[in-house]
Amino acid sequence: MIGSRLFFSSVLIVSLVAQVPRSATAADFTSFRGPNRDNISSEKGLLKQWPAGGPRLQWTAKGLGQGYSTVSVFRGRIFTMGASKQQGESVHSLDLVNGNIVWSTKISTAFNASSGPGPRSTPTVDGNRLYALGLAGDLACLDIENGKVIWQKNILKTFSGRRPGWSICESVLIDGEKLICTPGAGGATMVALDKVTGDELWRAGVPGNPRAAYASPIIATVGGVKQYVNFTSNSVVGVRASDGKFLWKQTGSANGTANCSSPLTYQDMVFSASGYGRGGAMLRLSSTGGVTTAKQVYHTRNMKNHHGGMVIVNGFLFGFNDGGGLTCLELKTGRVAWRNRSVGKGAVTYADGHIYLRSEGGAVALVAGSNQKYIEKGRFNQPNRSGRPAWPHPVVANGKLFLRDQDLMFAFDVKGP
Repeated sequence: MIGSRLFFSSVLIVSLVAQVPRSATAADFTSFRGPNRDNISSEKGLLKQWPAGGPRLQWTAKGLGQGYSTVSVFRGRIFTMGASKQQGESVHSLDLVNGNIVWSTKISTAFNASSGPGPRSTPTVDGNRLYALGLAGDLACLDIENGKVIWQKNILKTFSGRRPGWSICESVLIDGEKLICTPGAGGATMVALDKVTGDELWRAGVPGNPRAAYASPIIATVGGVKQYVNFTSNSVVGVRASDGKFLWKQTGSANGTANCSSPLTYQDMVFSASGYGRGGAMLRLSSTGGVTTAKQVYHTRNMKNHHGGMVIVNGFLFGFNDGGGLTCLELKTGRVAWRNRSVGKGAVTYADGHIYLRSEGGAVALVAGSNQKYIEKGRFNQPNRSGRPAWPHPVVANGKLFLRDQDLMFAFDVKGP
């Protein structure tokens, strides 16, 4: 009898543990541009100087399919997306230790896009669930343990949205119980869904009904007003988080071709930038009575950031300016602190005092996060380059630098001994 009770108790404990949502650690990177969507990793103790030839390659993963999806990292697993003409779009889970594929789940038959096949979005991890958005608007919620589909819907069909010319690139945002995405539809520029069921919570209409661009939403809270900010086809917009009420829109950084880089928020400021000759704009937000307004403080052509993203460190903004190389701006004024040709046009992320650069041509560099001058700490060329641009952003998590290049993924040891 006592043995039976002990057995029952053990089973009950295991069952309860299995149902507890898993939480991220400081070493994890749970969504596109990180858990705070600011391109900053919280890891410490990383290499301050790379050896000749770059950090040690730990493993190479294969069989991911085509696409420009980068990676999310959570509790010993890596998540990304890929596609093939035969299989369509799939979400992959890989083992952090060796890069082996643990499971793959097909979420769409989509494959082709005008700028190359395969998905551009990065999966977003939240506890025991993972959320992935495909080229043609197919949104899926998956169980992170086994890849089983919990719910699925197409956001373009559901909200009568319009597919952007280069297809959907957005990585969805999870905030509390809400999933935020941008169908770019009339009366539903942005929407909030229940993350557990996929049911609609609210839809936000923006004047002029702008289409979706290629950026991903962020959270900004100013004067007690939480809001979701994203780059649409013709403007940066803010909507109230509680109910989707439209708050503001600004066109200072928008071009007429493709707005790709996600905005960044810092204190009461929002900075956004685009390529195609346009440049960046800094907005200052102010809130009164639950309503926020935005005022453009300056516009600069010294940050024509195409799609490599930017990062703000101690009030200075770092990013690639098309035609001008890596550039450091004082955020409040737009003053150029320094610029350097570096590795050419590419993408950035930040960890432990350093900026990690990835050129679209394949070169990778480590640069001190200094607002005084350009200090390079190492450089190497990614092996086994595909024939397509190296557009997926670099990710630093769990002591590793992850680089995705079409069918392959590379993990480099940046922790060292």
